[in-house]
Amino acid sequence: MTALTYALGVLLFVVGVAASIGLHELGHLLPGKLFDVKITQYFVGFGRTLWSRRRGETEYGVKAVPLGGYVKLVGMLPPGPGSDKHTVRSSHTGMFSQLMSDARAAEYELVDEGDEERLFYRLTWWKKIVIMASGVLTNLVIAFVLFAVVFMGHGVATATTTVQDVSQCVVAVTTANVDRPVRPCTAKDPVAPAKAAGIRPGDRIVSFNGHPVHRWSDLQREIRGNEAGAAAIGVVRDGTRITLHTSTTVSTRPDLNDPARITRSGFLGVSPTVVNARQGPGYVVQTMASGTWATVQALASMPVKIYHVGRAALGLEKRDVTGPMSVVGAGRVAGELSSAKELSPSDRFFSVVLLIAGLNLFLGMFNLVPLPPLDGGPIATTLYEAARRGVARLRHKPDPGFVDSAKLLPVTYVMAAVILLASIVLIYADIVAPVSLS
Repeated sequence: MTALTYALGVLLFVVGVAASIGLHELGHLLPGKLFDVKITQYFVGFGRTLWSRRRGETEYGVKAVPLGGYVKLVGMLPPGPGSDKHTVRSSHTGMFSQLMSDARAAEYELVDEGDEERLFYRLTWWKKIVIMASGVLTNLVIAFVLFAVVFMGHGVATATTTVQDVSQCVVAVTTANVDRPVRPCTAKDPVAPAKAAGIRPGDRIVSFNGHPVHRWSDLQREIRGNEAGAAAIGVVRDGTRITLHTSTTVSTRPDLNDPARITRSGFLGVSPTVVNARQGPGYVVQTMASGTWATVQALASMPVKIYHVGRAALGLEKRDVTGPMSVVGAGRVAGELSSAKELSPSDRFFSVVLLIAGLNLFLGMFNLVPLPPLDGGPIATTLYEAARRGVARLRHKPDPGFVDSAKLLPVTYVMAAVILLASIVLIYADIVAPVSLS
């Protein structure tokens, strides 16, 4: 059963990734068609073509490597300076000039008689922005919708003030055992304050030392701040409110803000009952906002993180579970989530959905990086072109014309090589030194 649920989780993730890629490219295709740009190809994946079919002037298909997709918008590269808009200069003086000349020649092989006004570069600036940004926007919308489905429909695991378990003794937490199950009690271990007070599983804690308790986080702060002081704990048991008395003790516990750090604080010895609580739209917006900022920070530190992933793949250091991973690693995580015995079937399913939502948020933000071949490259070029033409109009200068985006082809190839190399490192690391939830 575990192998089956693992496979189903991986399959759900793969389908989710493929659908996300397809919808991202559809985000480019639909406005491109709307603005009458000539579009010759719409493909999900790269490499060898597995299936394709032509509808009108556009070929739709699926390729063997599902690591991306593309829409071929004809006319992304304008004619070279001084060239007739219908032809391409054949002369070149160096390697980069040859590169640009060959790229233009390949681009204009797709231009037939009558297509001149349907080329991408001839669109007004705002239409270019709409076409290029719609793919990013699609990923962000997918992320928002999936987050909303999970948080508003299924709910978020929320700790309540109802007691699930009562510790029998006080066992100190150290950096060595912070991630391990609590060891059994011994005769030398002191009795936990909650046990001494007579707290039972099912009791609902409503006050601590006279202070009302509405949330588990309120109770945690009260207990930790009480250190080794006396504690009067108000609980509701079988519909009756009673007050129990004990004294908390000081013990080493994970810090609330940084679980990897160990601090000394008050300890009672109760754990909460966790339930799925449905959230409102504000929670979804807050999650998107915090996730966006976290993604920006992750992208800024990505080169360093990939360096450490490479070291982990070579066995030189331990793999950081919070570091980047490839779709291979994410698929493995999806399999582990879907087969986790401690989760209910619905929690397993929605955990994978959350993984797909997070992936879409990352893809949307990653594609906004203002470098080709990412969507942010043409967006940045178009905004620069619009600004340059606007300044020229204000200064009553001649129109400077279209920005020659072909000059960015060396950057495109370098970035493509960097992305490919990073993908290889991550995939290899996810095979030999995978991130595991267990």
